[in-house]
Amino acid sequence: MEDNKRVVIRFFDEVWNQRKLEIADDLFDNDCHTFQLRSGAPVTSTPRGPESIKNHITEWLSGFPDLTFAIEQMISEGDRVSSLLVMEGTHTGQWLGIPPNGKRINIRMMTIHRLRSCKIIEDWVIVESLGFFGQLGILPATSDLLREFSQKKE
Repeated sequence: MEDNKRVVIRFFDEVWNQRKLEIADDLFDNDCHTFQLRSGAPVTSTPRGPESIKNHITEWLSGFPDLTFAIEQMISEGDRVSSLLVMEGTHTGQWLGIPPNGKRINIRMMTIHRLRSCKIIEDWVIVESLGFFGQLGILPATSDLLREFSQKKE
């Protein structure tokens, strides 16, 4: 279990935070699959081996060049490692067609990585998207949405 935790820690610390993308080759199985969990949508997976992971990270870093992850909690049991994380960065580059706005983001997320032979073979990811899109200015802040909703009910 400790080896599995070290693999996941390396993923966030070395690959994401230190930008050592080549380490993804050592950490991810070629047949790894990612599950992006979204409410109201069926659970599906996307193949995401080392090259795909590197491309994904590069895409994020083009929009948020100072992006970092901080692990707040980590629990390991059997072949799974669960992490509670905070992702922070500044939107200074184009990201998924959204022009840069210079806004600072601070997003909570949870991941579950499943490992085999010290390689990640699955990752399950849930991101607090409503707050994220509010911070980017794509949606109103959650507190504003709730206030607007409660005013409409009156």
